[in-house]
Amino acid sequence: MRAVGLKILKNRLAEFIRLAAGGETILVTDRSRVVAEIVPPRAGRSVYADDAILANAVREGSLTPPLYPRAEIPPPQPVAPLAQLLDELQRDRE
Repeated sequence: MRAVGLKILKNRLAEFIRLAAGGETILVTDRSRVVAEIVPPRAGRSVYADDAILANAVREGSLTPPLYPRAEIPPPQPVAPLAQLLDELQRDRE
């Protein structure tokens, strides 16, 4: 475990983040008083921020997961043949 002042943390943030990613806890101090901690991610946490944020929202109850799995989206079907669409476009422009 390391302690680092705010000024040093600001100047060398990437270094301390790498240390935390490697498993070390960093205590952030302001005038020798601990004000925050930078800790490694918990075991089982997704490596992607979006997944972690969604999982946290589900745990807090502010988001409800779907009841049924998503169905496959059918492939798009053309509305009309290209020639017909181009003819209609030309008529609209006239």
